[in-house]
Formats: sequence, structure tokens, C-alpha cells
Amino acid sequence: MSGTTTPVAAEAADVPAQPPAPPGAGGLAGRWTVLVVLCASLLLVAVDATVLHVAVPAVSGDLRPSSVQLLWIVDAYPLVCASLLILFGTLGDRVGRRRVLLLGYGIFALASALAAYAPTPEVLVAARALLGVGGAMIMPATLSILRQVFPDRRERAVAVGVWSAVAAVGAAVGPLVGGLLLEHFWWGAVFLINLPLMAAALPAGRRLLPESTGTADGPWDVAGAALAAAGLFAAVLGVKRVAEDPAGPGTVVPLLAGAVLLALFVRRQRRRAHPLVDVAALARPAFGTAVACIVLTVLALVGLALIAAQYLQLVLGLSPLETGLRLLPLSLAAIGAGLAGARLLRALGPRRMVTLGFLVTALAVLLLTGLDQTDRPALLLGGFVLLGFGLEITLFGCYESMLDDAPEERAGGAAALGETAYQLGAGIGIALLGTVMNAAYAPGVRAVPGVPAEASRAAQHSLGEAFGVAGQLGGTAGDHLVTAARHAFVHGLRMTLLVSAVLLLLGALAALRLPRTMSPGDAAEDRPAGESGAHPPGRARGASGVPGARRPGGADRRRTRAAGAAEGEGALLSSGFTRS
Repeated sequence: MSGTTTPVAAEAADVPAQPPAPPGAGGLAGRWTVLVVLCASLLLVAVDATVLHVAVPAVSGDLRPSSVQLLWIVDAYPLVCASLLILFGTLGDRVGRRRVLLLGYGIFALASALAAYAPTPEVLVAARALLGVGGAMIMPATLSILRQVFPDRRERAVAVGVWSAVAAVGAAVGPLVGGLLLEHFWWGAVFLINLPLMAAALPAGRRLLPESTGTADGPWDVAGAALAAAGLFAAVLGVKRVAEDPAGPGTVVPLLAGAVLLALFVRRQRRRAHPLVDVAALARPAFGTAVACIVLTVLALVGLALIAAQYLQLVLGLSPLETGLRLLPLSLAAIGAGLAGARLLRALGPRRMVTLGFLVTALAVLLLTGLDQTDRPALLLGGFVLLGFGLEITLFGCYESMLDDAPEERAGGAAALGETAYQLGAGIGIALLGTVMNAAYAPGVRAVPGVPAEASRAAQHSLGEAFGVAGQLGGTAGDHLVTAARHAFVHGLRMTLLVSAVLLLLGALAALRLPRTMSPGDAAEDRPAGESGAHPPGRARGASGVPGARRPGGADRRRTRAAGAAEGEGALLSSGFTRS
């Protein structure tokens, strides 16, 4: 996606060519300055992805959203972002990545202000969707510019390592930042902090970031992107309504519409010479299995972060800051797993690493089913550490296997597809697990002694709503409702954990289709030119110009590339957990 090419003369001499530094990079010091700006952008997006988790109870108490609205408040950001990642990634290649990045800054700032002062749940959902638009502009542009500014693979490995570490730190501090703000301000402050950061990022990015574009082969498939976005929105809407009316038209129609639109999108991509998504790549075992495992992992777990925050605050009675501290071991374990990921991958191989990750994560989820209405710090700590470690090594192995199977010239597209799979899994997972949670929770508060039928119906929307209704009732009836709601929520949490465990065990079975060991060389070079995903004409030739002829020293260079992929691209994968 960077648009740079390797001179043929350099290939014949077996010396990796170094493209000229992009305009504005300004040498070594300038490149690292650019990295600082890019990392600051990523930090903001990563923090914003998790900062809302601890604010959900406060939002619920203030705006009184329904259960569906509450799901959309959290779900709108990742779903919109996932729908538009490929669209804005290709737009940046055509009109300029810095231009798209700066526009993303502006939209992100506008959406943050709108979210901070949202008077109704509907406005907050719209603001979260607009935040997803800004995030979709920022995320692919940061990595594309980084790849352009650091043409040397060794420098780029270090830069990508810093980039991924910043993403991990952002996810780790998000709940802490949210908790600290909620100790002193209202819930809108978790969005308002974006404004001064964006005000500084806009002029810094305009002055320091270089402009770059990639190739512009083929028309830009806006219609295909719209098909995908509409199909995904319809499918998730249907999933959200399964618990309320499983066989009703409000559930069946969106599900069918989503399936039809997504089928049309796949058909369109298969017929286009320059598709947005390389659908044919999904048929290859390594690539397709890795993408499926990414979706399954995130689908099984991402909704638990939202539920865990509510459990800690509303059931155990912890403050927002205390909730953030309790969730911190999960993110720290994920950071540690990311740092150890490259070594684990070399020792275990993709198949065993991903399978082990699924099993460890399933063990953590089953361990957490022992939670009840009393505080169990040791159980929470052990479960969260295992959860963070298992989730991260699973995603690390999936992403590496996917990128290794992709041709080198399409590595950027493969990374974008993995990012999209993660975000889609997050959106659908929150909807699915939230639906399971609501279906298990609602019956527990339907017939509480002394509680009127109308109040009981309102209490079924969420635990926060039940507490509000109990406060209005007061007396013995209110106390009974609080007790029943807490008991029902814990029951719903256990049912959700069991569903997650089943999905994770299915993922462990699916991971058996991944490669047993890491590829000894560059997958794109070893694939014959006639196969799907091979080099385009001219790139599959050796120094002699004969198709398939190997360049001198090719084996040594492939070994170097494999080592660089494990340390450099592998570092990027360690941020997989952070982008929920």
C-alpha cells in the first residue's frame, strides 16, 4: 500500500534497494519525529476505544437508554469503524494519506464534542458512529505513513514495535483515565479530553507528516463498500433483536437483508479486477482460517469487557477508578504476551500457538464463572491475567499466519482485512453477548414481590435501570428489586461466560487448520506465479528476466525476511487486543 517499488538493478545485485526518503521525512531525526506524531494519533484512538467501558453505568443512569440503545452506544464506534476501514485506506492511497489523516482528526474532534454534551441516547449513538468515521480515517493512515517513512526494514521493525506498544498502553490506560475522570467530572469528560489533544495534533500533523500516495489501479469501489456497510448493519440489528422477538419481523427481516447484502458484496468482489477485499484469499486454509479465528476470538470476548465493568461497579459497588484498576491486569497481561509473541511463535508454530491461546482463554472464562455477588479479588486477578495472555497470543498467531500467507505486495491489504475482521468481531460480539446477557437477566426481575408490573418491565432493560427503579420505589420493595437484579445479573454473566467458552473451544478446533510451523521463507516468493495472489507480471521474474528464476542469494534474503517478520510485523500483531 505504500506505493514504493524496488529497482530491478538492485534485485539483480541481491542488495535490498532503499527507496528515497519521502518528502518531509527529514532524515533519521525527522522520521522518528513523524513516529511520535503517528503514535500520539494511535494513542488517542486506542484510549477512546476502552475509556467508555467504565462510564457505561453513569451514562445509563443519566440518559436512561434502553438495553438496545445501550448496546448501540458501545457498538456504533467499532461497527462504523470496521465498515469504513478499507474504504478510507484505499481513499488515502489515492488522494493522500496525510490528507485523510488530518480530516480524520477534525471529524474525531467534532464527534467528541457532540458525544460529551449528548442530551439523549440517540445523539450519543450518532456521535459514537461519527467517532467511528474519524477512527477509520486515522487508523489505516498511521500505519501507511509509517511504512512510507521507514523504508529500511530494520528501522521499520523498531518503529512498528513502538507503534504497537503505544496501542497496548492506550488500551491499558483507557479504563484508568475514564475512572479518574469520573471521580471528579461527569461522564462526558471521557470524550471532552479528546479536544485539546486533537487541537495539538492537527497543526503538528500538517507541519511534520509527509504526504504520500500509493497506486491507483482500477476504479474506487464505493458501491461495494456501501454494500458491505449496509449488510453488516442489518445483520447486527437482527442479532440485537433476537432476545426480544426471535421469530418476529423486526428480527428476521434485518437478518435476511444483511445476509443478502453481504452475499451481493462477496459476488461483486469476486467479479471485479480490482476488488476492495481479496475474497479469493479467504479460500486458502492459512489465510481464511486465521481471519475466521480473529473474528471468533473477538466475538467471544469483547462483550465481556462491557459486562465486567458493570459487574464491578453495580454488583460489587466499586468506584469507576477502582474498576479501572481491577481491569488493568488484563491489559498488562496482553502487553506481556505481545512482547513474548515472536519467541512463542518461533517455538510453537502458528497451529499450536493459536490452539494454546484459545484453550488458555477458555480456561480463564470458565474460571470466571465462579464469580458471585461477593468480591473475590484473587479469582478476578487470576482470571483477567489468563484472559489477557490467552487472547493476545491467539490474535498474535492469527495475524502472523495471515500476513505470512499473503503476497508481499498485498501485505497492507492483508493487515487491513485483519483489522476489519477484528472490528467486525467486536461489533457483532457486543451485540451477541449482550443479547445473551439480557435474555438470561430479564426473567430474574419479572416477578419480584411488591414491585408493580410497570416498574418490573422497566427494570428488565438493564441492571442500572433496575437500580433506578428501586430508588424510586424505596422501602422493602426497592430492596427486594435490588437483590433480585443483582442475582439475575450474576446469572446472566455466568451464562454469557459459558457461551464464550463454547465459542473459544470451537476456535481451538478451527485453529488445527493453520500451518504447523512458520514458513521458512517469504510466502509470496515461493508461490508459483500462476497461483492466486502471486506477484504481478515483472515481479515474479528473477535477475535473468526468466519467469521463476531465483535471484542470487535468495535463500539468505528469505531467511532474513522471515526473521524480520517475526520481530517486526509480529510486533504490530501484539496490538491486536487493544483495538476493541
